[in-house]
Amino acid sequence: MKTQGSDTKLVAQMQPYYEAKGLGREQLGSASVPPLVVQIADGENGGVMMNEFPSKYQEVVRESSGSATPLMNVSEYLDQLWATGVQPGDLPVLQPLFQHRIWERMSPGDGPDRLAEVAAAIKAEDGRFHMEGGSWTNDISWVRGYDDVLIPMDRASALFQERVLVDGVSPAEGRYRNALYHLLTAQTSCYRYWGEGIWTDYGSELARRTAEIVSNDF
Repeated sequence: MKTQGSDTKLVAQMQPYYEAKGLGREQLGSASVPPLVVQIADGENGGVMMNEFPSKYQEVVRESSGSATPLMNVSEYLDQLWATGVQPGDLPVLQPLFQHRIWERMSPGDGPDRLAEVAAAIKAEDGRFHMEGGSWTNDISWVRGYDDVLIPMDRASALFQERVLVDGVSPAEGRYRNALYHLLTAQTSCYRYWGEGIWTDYGSELARRTAEIVSNDF
């Protein structure tokens, strides 16, 4: 997984493909398998995805097709792993940093109140511990200062769960797709990452529209 330096410029240039070409096989259980390099990015920056990515993507597709380093998505890669005899138990265990401290103090079924109590206790013991998610800057919070957009977003998401998912509305229905489209649009990180201003206003408005659509159509 490309994380360090995986900005949009490198994704537009298909840099992870060239890294994958230089990687050797790794052992998973009894099978020797090639690793998968996954690229991530934060969206359009400076026009590179619009202007540079299409031609570079086509170039890499032509070069990699039929080679020992083919392009594939994660589902296709997992299908290949299972076909070689790899079992889910053979995969390495990953978890966010520090979260094992929670599992050490909780048992299944303890509930959200116990979780909040444990998280608060660990934070008091270690100032590095938090439950806010990661940031490539290491200093920008995804949560603090964003109540104006997070509260409407949470409300719209809960309403979608209650009125659409729980009631078993078919995804084939136009009203389902319309509500889901607005919900997903309202949840993009752009609306709650760069501080207060027009973008957080956009996020709040989209969340409001989502809640209105769900309330009126279901």
